[in-house]
Amino acid sequence: MSDRDVVVIYTDGGCAPNPGVGGWGAVLRHGGKYKELSGGEWESTNNRMELMAAIESLNALKRRCRVRLVTDSQYVKNGVTQWMPGWKARGWKRKTGAIKNLELWKRLDEAVQAHDVEWDWVKGHSGVEDNERCDELASQEIARLRMEHV
Repeated sequence: MSDRDVVVIYTDGGCAPNPGVGGWGAVLRHGGKYKELSGGEWESTNNRMELMAAIESLNALKRRCRVRLVTDSQYVKNGVTQWMPGWKARGWKRKTGAIKNLELWKRLDEAVQAHDVEWDWVKGHSGVEDNERCDELASQEIARLRMEHV
């Protein structure tokens, strides 16, 4: 398959303050098509918003796809590629302590199973255009939520 067959997704999430008002954003590219997604929560954390960006962007795909998901969150990338297999093998438990954001990890696992996903990490705020756009979308959601609660 060529790169044209791959959906490239950039995601970002954040809170201001953390914990606090949260927002997430995603940019999806496939061939010449471009789509932006965003959302937020009044009470959240950075990590929850990073997870939501990945979940919602994968769930937005209408059929099984090859996906290159690019995140600036080591928490999300390491969680999916390194920690999750062990959690699942132990019945969704860590060796010690509870898994934070367990319900979101389970939702992300379900979303990932629906596609063929390759995970990449990019340093945040490093000038990567689509990552910067995701950050803007997340910030816009935070601002929107604040305006709704004035």
